Amino acid sequence: MAKTNQPAAKKELLPKSDFAFGRINYILMLSGIGLIVLGFILMAGGKSDDPNVFNPDVFSFRRITLAPIVVLSGFALNIYAILKKSKD
Repeated sequence: MAKTNQPAAKKELLPKSDFAFGRINYILMLSGIGLIVLGFILMAGGKSDDPNVFNPDVFSFRRITLAPIVVLSGFALNIYAILKKSKD
C-alpha cells in the first residue's frame, strides 16, 4: 500500500475571529482609556469666580503632579495593550 501524507485524525478548525486583538487586549485598552479620563477629571477645576482674584488652588498637588502621572500611566497601559501578544 502506498503511504499518504494525510494525518490520521483531522483537527477541527476553529473559526478565526476577525478582531485585531484578543479579549485581554481590549480589556487593557479600556482600562487605559479609563485611566486617561480619570486623569483629566483630576485636572479639572480650580478656577476663580472673580478674574481679578488669584486662586492658589490651581497649583495643588492633585492638578500638578497626580493627574499627569495618572494620564501618562493610562497611555503606557494602552501602549502595552497594543503590543501584548494575545493568546486567543
